[in-house]
Amino acid sequence: MLLIPAIDLLDGRCVRLVRGSFAEATRYECDPVETARVFADTGARWLHVVDLDAAEGRGKDNRAVIARIRAAVDCRLEAGGGVRSEEDARGLLALGVDRIVLGTVLVRSPRQVAEWVARMGPRFVGGIDARDGRVKIAGWSADGGVADVEAAAGLAALGIRGLIYTSIARDGTLDGPDIPRTNAAARASGLPTILSGGIGSAADVEAAVAQADPLVAGVILGKALYEGRVDLAALIRGFPQESRSPWDGPEA
Repeated sequence: MLLIPAIDLLDGRCVRLVRGSFAEATRYECDPVETARVFADTGARWLHVVDLDAAEGRGKDNRAVIARIRAAVDCRLEAGGGVRSEEDARGLLALGVDRIVLGTVLVRSPRQVAEWVARMGPRFVGGIDARDGRVKIAGWSADGGVADVEAAAGLAALGIRGLIYTSIARDGTLDGPDIPRTNAAARASGLPTILSGGIGSAADVEAAVAQADPLVAGVILGKALYEGRVDLAALIRGFPQESRSPWDGPEA
C-alpha cells in the first residue's frame, strides 16, 4: 500500500481545506519545498500536489513552486488542479511532473482527454471527487451529472492509467476514509486506485490496508500529517514501500 503525502498549494503556501471549502482553509507555516523534501527523505515514493489557485480559475497558479518541488526531490510527482487545456498539461510535463491528475475535463470533455493521451502518452490519471455517489466538478461547486461508478467505468477507454477517488464528505475532516465507495469505484474502473479523504490516524491506514479492494494501491495522507496525527516514518516502517507498485504504471 503506497503512502502518498499531499501538498495542497494556495498562494504558494501549504494549506488544507475542509470538504473543498476555501473558507475553511488551514494555512501552515511550513515551506512547501522543504516539506516535500522531508516527505521524500522519509521514504515516500510519490507526492501528490494540488494547485488550488489554478483549480479556482482566477488567473493564478503555483507552477513555480511545483518546479521547485520537482527540483528538490527524487521521488515521483503527481500534480493536478486547474488542468483545463493541453497547454496546461504540457506545462506540467515540462516541469518534470510524472503524472497529471484530471478532474473536471474528464466529465466535460472526455474525447479531448483521449486525444491528450494519444499525443502525450499514458501520463494521466482520473480524479473522481464525489459526494453521496455523485461526481462533483469545477472545484466541487457543480454536479457533474454522473455517478461516481459510472464515471470510473469510462476511464480505461480513454487511456487513463489510474484513479484517485476522493470522498468529499470526508476530505479534511480526519473522520476516517470511505472505503466502501472507494472499493466500488476501483472495481468499476478496473484500474489501480488511490483512496483520498478522511485519513486521520494510523488506525485509518490499517483499516484501508485490511479492507480495501486489491485494486486500491495506496492512500493519500493530508491533514493528518500536518496536524501531527500520523507519523509518516512510523507508517512506512509498518507498511514498507515497494520499489514497484501497480500505481507506477508502464512509464516508470
